[in-house]
This record gives sequence, structure tokens and C-alpha cells, in this order.
Amino acid sequence: MGEDEVLLVYVTAATADEAKRIGRTLVEERLAACVNVLAPHTAIYRWQGRLEESAESAFLAKTTRARLAALAARVRALSSYTLPAILALPAVGGDAEFLAWVKVETADPVA
Repeated sequence: MGEDEVLLVYVTAATADEAKRIGRTLVEERLAACVNVLAPHTAIYRWQGRLEESAESAFLAKTTRARLAALAARVRALSSYTLPAILALPAVGGDAEFLAWVKVETADPVA
């Protein structure tokens, strides 16, 4: 898989507003072609030895492998979380035109 491999990145945020703010920045900076903010949900997890349960939001960002490190760094910089979930999954298939669009929208404009 090359640098232009399309990825779907799952990211958590404290609130829907935070998810929208981060998502908008990622698209504006061409780190993601598109971000879908998901409805608030409940997260159950272990943190620092304690079982936790809290409300949070998440979003899905469509990007390429070449942009993943920059996307993750930007999420960490913008997130209120100490450790936001950032999980990249390869797109093993999909509509060819859509996949091509993701590559165009996340291309480095300087290149």
C-alpha cells in the first residue's frame, strides 16, 4: 500500500462542538477530504486504573496514508483530551471516483 492509500480515521472528541471544530480544521488544512461527526455516545473505558463512563462525540475522517501523521498531530494539538482515540483503517474497497476524490482533496497543494 502506497502513500496514496485511502484511510478512514476514527477520532474521539469531548463534545460534538469540539469534533466539528477539529473536523473543520482538518478539511480546511487538506489533512482530510471529508469529516463526518457522529452523534454523541457513551464511552466506557479504563483510564489510570479506574473504570470510566462518559459522554463524548467522535468523527470519521477520510484521508490518505501520506497525510495520516500530520492529521494525527493536528488532532492531538486541537483536542482537549490527553489521549484522543486516533485509529486509522485502510479502505480495502469503495467507489473508485470517491477514492480518487479523497486523494485529490488531501493532496499537498505545494506539490
